[in-house]
Amino acid sequence: MTHQVTRGHVLTAREGLMGLLRKIRTTGRVAEPAPPRPEAEQPLAAEELRGSVQVRCVDAGSCNGCEIEIAAAFNPLYDAERYGARLVASPRHADVALVTGPVTRNMAEPLRRTVAAMGEPKLVVAVGDCAIDCGEFAGGYGVEGAVADVLPVDLTVPGCPPEPDQIVAALRRVTGR
Repeated sequence: MTHQVTRGHVLTAREGLMGLLRKIRTTGRVAEPAPPRPEAEQPLAAEELRGSVQVRCVDAGSCNGCEIEIAAAFNPLYDAERYGARLVASPRHADVALVTGPVTRNMAEPLRRTVAAMGEPKLVVAVGDCAIDCGEFAGGYGVEGAVADVLPVDLTVPGCPPEPDQIVAALRRVTGR
């Protein structure tokens, strides 16, 4: 049995654990209240998803700024999961495709295949100015176009890069929570 010395006396591991549990019980849950529900209208396909969506992120040729903000949207500070959005690794499990960056010539077909592999109903969300209108990459030799030039887009999140709370707000529009 391990022992820990605190304030002049020896605690066993069990006593230390019991003290920690007591502190958790007396402190209670500490979390910020959720912001009000989004006022914007839900996309039509979102009504069938019933408040919970599986999200697949696709980088179609971005600078990685939007991916960093998406990762922040799912971290404990912004916590998109509490609103029913969860990241998944396979498009076959996904309901929503978060697409970032302008669609490059090499990513146009893989993006189409990824979205085609998703089950119905499915939504495509263009995240960032580059996904919406090619942003800084407009007219580039390797750029096929914006996401809407390759696939039908249900929702957009403007910004370069968009703030994590804007991404969470878009996902809340999809989940309705």
